[in-house]
Amino acid sequence: MFKFLQYRAKAAAYGVLAKNSSGEADTSKFERLQDSLAWRADNEQVLADQYVDAVNVGETERLRGAALAAEEERVLRCLGAAVIMQWNSLPMTLQREIFDTAGSVGTLLDTAALRGQIARFLHKHRHDSDPSKI
Repeated sequence: MFKFLQYRAKAAAYGVLAKNSSGEADTSKFERLQDSLAWRADNEQVLADQYVDAVNVGETERLRGAALAAEEERVLRCLGAAVIMQWNSLPMTLQREIFDTAGSVGTLLDTAALRGQIARFLHKHRHDSDPSKI
């Protein structure tokens, strides 16, 4: 049972005791206890509702972030393909700058491996965009 439900049950029990008590002091004491527990129940319920909202907002944001990442990945793939299609027409200095930049995008330990993969890819596809060089 959730904590706020336990507080509400106790508050209801004190409400019954307050109605059935014979003395003014007992009635007042039970009503104070009932009010205190009702107040705690309200606070616990608000906290529980805010927790559920926070968890659901996090999931929504995560899904939105995943969709944005997928969209950005698609854009980067298209840009990369466009650069490769124009590679042979780019000045050698620009080719070198693009190669150096792309090779440094990975983590430091993977830089050499990444640069090797990029070099092999470019060598393998060097004539793909220029049919006269076949």
